[in-house]
Amino acid sequence: MASRIDPSRLVDAQSDRSFFGHPRGLATLFFTEMWERFSYYGMRAILMYYMLSSIAHGGFGFDKPKAGAIYGPYVSLVYLATLGGGWFADKLSGQRRAVLLGGIFITLGEFCLAVPSEPVFYLALLLLILGTGLLKGNVSTIVGQLYAKGDPRRDSGFSLFYMGINLGALLAPIVCGTVGERVSWRLGFALAGVGMLAGVIQFLLTSRHLGEAGIRAGGAGTPEEHRRYKRLATLGALAFLVLGGAAVALQAAGAVQFTATMVNDALGWCLLAISAGVFSWLIFFGEFSAAERKRSAAIFVLFIASVAFWGSYEQAGSSLSLFALESTHCVLLGFNFPASWFQFVQPVFVVVGSPVFAWLWLALGKREPSSPAKFTIGLLFASFAFVLMVPAAQIASGGKLAGPLWLTGCYFLQTIGELCLSPVGLSTMTKLAPDRAAGFMMGIWFLSISIGNWMAGKAASLYSSFSLPTLFGAIAGFSLLAALLMALLIRPTVRLMGGVK
Repeated sequence: MASRIDPSRLVDAQSDRSFFGHPRGLATLFFTEMWERFSYYGMRAILMYYMLSSIAHGGFGFDKPKAGAIYGPYVSLVYLATLGGGWFADKLSGQRRAVLLGGIFITLGEFCLAVPSEPVFYLALLLLILGTGLLKGNVSTIVGQLYAKGDPRRDSGFSLFYMGINLGALLAPIVCGTVGERVSWRLGFALAGVGMLAGVIQFLLTSRHLGEAGIRAGGAGTPEEHRRYKRLATLGALAFLVLGGAAVALQAAGAVQFTATMVNDALGWCLLAISAGVFSWLIFFGEFSAAERKRSAAIFVLFIASVAFWGSYEQAGSSLSLFALESTHCVLLGFNFPASWFQFVQPVFVVVGSPVFAWLWLALGKREPSSPAKFTIGLLFASFAFVLMVPAAQIASGGKLAGPLWLTGCYFLQTIGELCLSPVGLSTMTKLAPDRAAGFMMGIWFLSISIGNWMAGKAASLYSSFSLPTLFGAIAGFSLLAALLMALLIRPTVRLMGGVK
């Protein structure tokens, strides 16, 4: 059972202002997430290229439909796993232990990617899914626990935390992408593992600054309930292993042939079923108060908006990544740079823009837009980004290479949308979530990103089936429609939030 909480230490952490006016513990989480994102985006920068690369050049030689069908489920499951990771932290371990365990799994997974074996490649993806599920949502939950209820610094703090995320994402394509493309794919993955190892060490050395935030399993209850949750976790793990082993055995025996596309399509239906089940429980069937049910309904509206946004935004690692590789003139001032470098353009804009938005939300005071309004703005800029890509796609369709400024402009517009929606979404989840289910509710936010990533992977698998102007135009239209619907729902959603801004 997690250790007993010391309220005085938690209050000290909340009242601290030694990190740019925020609690010192924010720096611990800032650098933990920075290295985790270095690991994730370093791997992601070369993952598609690695799968598509020929065996002679160190890759697997997969075709685009297969690579896209693997990429989509992987990035979806990475975020879907945060639901289980949040439940595990809420009921058994506390967020802090879950973050540490997740970092260890991620480190092992990145080093496994460096092994030249296709079976080990799939094992590596599984370790990365489990590790990110334990770390990603729970580290954000701890950020929320550093602030007292009603603390006006919370949105600003999440914007600073978000800058840490993108510092890692900025460095990763430069380091891992360059080494992966120019030297060795596997060495690029190994460097991503070294980054996560640095994050784990940093977390262990500086976690004292967190006070008691993240130590207690908030929903564990009595010792008998704690034992029951342990049994549930054990049974769930066994069921996962049995089903996975049965699938592998059937595939090996030739009784069933699972293709990447089959798995990808099945995952889409599973994500839909999980989302329906989760929100049915939260709004209709769970043991929640009337106020909590209303707030859950508000989360559902924001959830749908988030799915639409990330379905567009995460094209950076799928269809836009392929556009950079095949249809973009990767030359700047006479220097021929790797296509993976485009994936650090967004983080550069985020690192520059995060302090600006952190200041802006505080400076606006009472005029600060509500969270649903910020989501609407984010979706509008997501649409504008792909409107810009339509003429770039027409250039590429005409047999010419598009200039690098097209993608750069697209990423700039996406980043404005991201800064209006993503850190605000993280902050809003911590404000709307019941204390006893804080980790699980953060997992719901990442479930929306999971579905968005699945959609992005699906788009990559269709990359060769549609003309680029049609594909990018459809994404722009989809985002614009979502923005218009969200605009109509701003006031009803604010009412459902029950005074939470």
